[in-house]
Amino acid sequence: MADFDQELDASGLNCPLPILRAKKALSALDSGKVLRVVSTDPGSVKDFEAFSKQTGNELMESGEEAGKFVFMIKKA
Repeated sequence: MADFDQELDASGLNCPLPILRAKKALSALDSGKVLRVVSTDPGSVKDFEAFSKQTGNELMESGEEAGKFVFMIKKA
């Protein structure tokens, strides 16, 4: 996994909370910074793909680690 500037643990939260928390965390970051999001909601995989398309933030990586879903989002 790539380097990141901030981590958001959204484990145990269901849609749309991981997205809402990520949106809030990204708004506090400078452009070009990377947010790492950890989620347990399987629906978040599609959610984060759609979220990055809608917002213009780059979904750099998405994958699974220890049964959790991990996303690396670069702020536009």
